[in-house]
Amino acid sequence: MAGNKWNARGIEVARTVAKWSKDKSTQVGAVVMMEDGTPLTFAYNGFARGVNDDVECRHERPEKYKWTSHAEENAIANMARIGATAFGATLYVTHFPCAGCARKIIQAGIARVVVDGSSMTDDFKSRWEEDMTVSREMFGEGGVEVLVV
Repeated sequence: MAGNKWNARGIEVARTVAKWSKDKSTQVGAVVMMEDGTPLTFAYNGFARGVNDDVECRHERPEKYKWTSHAEENAIANMARIGATAFGATLYVTHFPCAGCARKIIQAGIARVVVDGSSMTDDFKSRWEEDMTVSREMFGEGGVEVLVV
């Protein structure tokens, strides 16, 4: 499923899904598609199913890190929940995956990660640059192609 058309579509859907997140500072969306463009799952960063996300203090840093699952984690969990495989799929995501998500992406068998380059702001990089460096290294060693568009 190579090509700019599919990359643009995947990122566009991920941006839409990101808007569903209740996170007050960072909304992240993720879409997993099969090689032929068939969507497998959509996900965003947020609390686990059934956990009350209306409690205000749970949304403040650093407390929110204990409560919030990243969009990539939720996408992989959603696929497991329905018995779908990510093997060979492409993950479209609005923000560069952290090291923890990179591990899960590799283990799930996702072959390709396409990242929305517009999210690479100075603020984002100041908070996540170290993780992104580790993620890039893991993706390289794990055989996951990464494309920032």
